Amino acid sequence: MTDRFDIAQERDQLHRDAALAHYQASRPKTQGESRADCAECGEPIPEARRIAVKGCALCRDCQEDAERAQAR
Repeated sequence: MTDRFDIAQERDQLHRDAALAHYQASRPKTQGESRADCAECGEPIPEARRIAVKGCALCRDCQEDAERAQAR
């Protein structure tokens, strides 16, 4: 017999799955090569970031700034 705790966990997981799916669907689909230099500040983008984030155009710091500004 399923107890309330199990039901709550299942609902929580469903909400997480839905939120993750929404986040992934709302992210812009970047394609192509990553830039070697940041489009905002001009600093070199580390190779590890260019490999991990396909099609990136901003360094990590500028990307975080852009995401903070978009959240406002």
